[in-house]
Amino acid sequence: MNRHILVAVAWPYASGSLHLGHLAGAYLPADIFARYQRIAGNHVLMVSGSDTHGTPITVKADQEGVTPQEIVDRYHPEILGYWQALGISFDLFTTTLTDNHREVTWDIFRKHRERGTIVEATSQQFFDPEKQRFLPDRYVEGTCPHCGYGQARGDQCDNCGRTLDPVDLINPRSRLSGATPVQKETTHWFLKLSAFSDQIRSWLDEQTTWRRHVKNWALGMIDEGLPDRAITRDLEWGIPIPPEADTLGSGKRIYVWFEAVIGYLSAAKEWAKIQGTPEAWRDWWQNPDAESYYFVGKDNIPFHAVIWPAMLIGYGEHNLPTNVPANQYVTFKGSKASKSMGIGRSIGWYADRLEPDALRFAIASILPEQNDTDLTEEEIVRRINEELVAT
Repeated sequence: MNRHILVAVAWPYASGSLHLGHLAGAYLPADIFARYQRIAGNHVLMVSGSDTHGTPITVKADQEGVTPQEIVDRYHPEILGYWQALGISFDLFTTTLTDNHREVTWDIFRKHRERGTIVEATSQQFFDPEKQRFLPDRYVEGTCPHCGYGQARGDQCDNCGRTLDPVDLINPRSRLSGATPVQKETTHWFLKLSAFSDQIRSWLDEQTTWRRHVKNWALGMIDEGLPDRAITRDLEWGIPIPPEADTLGSGKRIYVWFEAVIGYLSAAKEWAKIQGTPEAWRDWWQNPDAESYYFVGKDNIPFHAVIWPAMLIGYGEHNLPTNVPANQYVTFKGSKASKSMGIGRSIGWYADRLEPDALRFAIASILPEQNDTDLTEEEIVRRINEELVAT
């Protein structure tokens, strides 16, 4: 065997406690897969980290009157504690705050800019007339134009999973003040996703082992037409724009949807440096025989099955995903587990009360691989007592 297997696991926002839906959706399946591959004799690199620049962090910081760094410092150690308590066997679980991550992000930005697939353009963005500031995607809520869900976010609808632009929302409102935002002209750097449509479609057509819902979702995005997307926002928190491209005026940062997925590559490079073999990352990223598996929830399909591959194609000389085994949702008594909405207890709450193998068994027995799975605490207890202990 001796294959090189990259296990790339979704980066959680360091903005609050994670729940069992996160564990079942990405982290436990990835760990089971990585442990199997190691037992089989393959060379496994399993990486992830806390996404420290997501707007949920700045939203929470604004609500509490603290800095985003204080929110990260509170929740990143908590998340690390989950993996230690449950034996999730990361080779590296880092953050997007490192100098290494910034440099890798800048490198990808520069390559795309050199090739003309990152361009400067002017667009309309929502502006809060009461707070007198531009509103990044998650600072805007409204009604989803596709499914009618009334609490859709400016970047994605939690109900139907469609990616959105804030200006698509019906009856938009600012999360800062509740005011109806107005559109104002602003200039940003844009990734020309449209330039990669044909290449992404050809690549997707070759994927014969992917889960049907993942491949169909990705192809559906191609069919609708890939929009060119702004990769910077009017923010004070985030990775700065490379100095030579910082021509847009003050208060601009690289936006999280562009830089967070780069974490898989930057984490591999960070791991290699820690091992004292700084070029070892190439065995998983530039070896044509290496395989890469991205464990995410289904709401992350657009970013991992379309946008990140497009970024890699434009960057060049790096492997595209072998598979994106995105899981469906875990619901709790019929409601989707949601960190932002407080549905579902934290992983830590269960880890304090159940032995790790017992909890892992109960969750592994109901992984939402093809359909949403409903979960109750009574069912967790039943599976442990009747299926694990009694048998």
